[in-house]
Amino acid sequence: MSLDRKNRIKHAAFRRILHVVVVALLGVLLLFFLWRTGSVYHITWDSDEVDEGIVQHTALVSIEKSGLPKQTKLSVSLEKRNWLPPRNLDLFPNLAEDHITLVLYVHNRPQYLKVVVESLSKVEGIGETLLIVSHDGYFEEMNKIVKSIRFCQVKQIFAPYSPHLFPNSFPGVSPGDCQQKDDPSKKHCKGNPDQYGNHRSPKIVSLKHHWWWMMNTVWDGLKETRQHSGHILFIEEDHFIFPNAYRNIQLLTKLKAQKCSDCYAANLAPSDVNSRGEGWASLIAEKIGNIGYAFNRTVWRKIHSRAREFCFFDDYNWDITMWATVYPSFGGPVYTLRGPRASAAHFGKCGLHQGQGEQGACIDNGSVNIAIEEVDRITNVNSDWEVHIYKRQSGYQAGFKGWGGWGDMRDHQLCLDFAKMYYLGSTPLPG
Repeated sequence: MSLDRKNRIKHAAFRRILHVVVVALLGVLLLFFLWRTGSVYHITWDSDEVDEGIVQHTALVSIEKSGLPKQTKLSVSLEKRNWLPPRNLDLFPNLAEDHITLVLYVHNRPQYLKVVVESLSKVEGIGETLLIVSHDGYFEEMNKIVKSIRFCQVKQIFAPYSPHLFPNSFPGVSPGDCQQKDDPSKKHCKGNPDQYGNHRSPKIVSLKHHWWWMMNTVWDGLKETRQHSGHILFIEEDHFIFPNAYRNIQLLTKLKAQKCSDCYAANLAPSDVNSRGEGWASLIAEKIGNIGYAFNRTVWRKIHSRAREFCFFDDYNWDITMWATVYPSFGGPVYTLRGPRASAAHFGKCGLHQGQGEQGACIDNGSVNIAIEEVDRITNVNSDWEVHIYKRQSGYQAGFKGWGGWGDMRDHQLCLDFAKMYYLGSTPLPG
């Protein structure tokens, strides 16, 4: 082999090595840039959870952050907590194979939360599953109550874009925001009024934002649930849960595929919050209620595909938005399956942003007086029963224009950003 040819081979090999080194350096620089701009987070947890027996955990979380508001320090800190593993793994190391995950979403009504937690502690089968508590904002007393739970695996998540975490900027109150019925052209203020001429109230819009962020996070974001193939049961901080609730919802979710082809969900209670059920020897199919409702990933995908309908409907209530625009867009009957006797009950006397303050606020005599009979302690759904369908029910239907409170374009965009925050392009993050 000639010397020239050997030199050419050496030069070619050097160029290839140099090319690889340059590409590697560019890759490192790109990762550094993404880290600096907030697209990739390198998160380390340590002392905050040492007392729970959790050692340091590290994760690389890649989330499409474009469009989301600039976070506060508290917001960033809470978002890091969302990636912590569940507590009580030493007490409940394994979940049942057919478990139904529970999600409890809360604001700041500690007297309510104590009642719900106490009722959950007595639920048959609760130790078989994972309880996720989703917080709208950060409130220390609420946090302490959840950290005291010892009857199952429990994981806390915090809505990092809750208006309650942004005292001086959107999605909280921004300088120069329009108030009430201000005329932007005269006041030179920011914001879009709703259909009734009212400007946004951060405390009010947080209700819908929290629910939508929570749904996207539970189904598509969390390691524990983003590949969960079964049903997930959703409850609120003013829902009293009966001892037979978990066993009943397990059976109902199995029966709906067999008994009711138009049933998208299963419910623990009637859609009429004042009803404890008919007491008949039959299953009931009716419109989906907001007390103890469970559905699977197939239904979530249908809901997620209606993100624009959800995000642009002028009503600050998530449930009314679903009834008036999302469910009707499915193109056919949308029912839920439940038993003839409630396994959960609404006990709240106050609205979302009340109930904190003096001891026992919004609860009669500081406690809840809900009678639990023997039939409420055991599974009381019969798989041999026929299904009675309520085809026409009162309440919010397609065509209802909404109660307003959701007219600001910034809220519309934030809502849409939540729908895509766990997606890269159109592909969900890998497990």
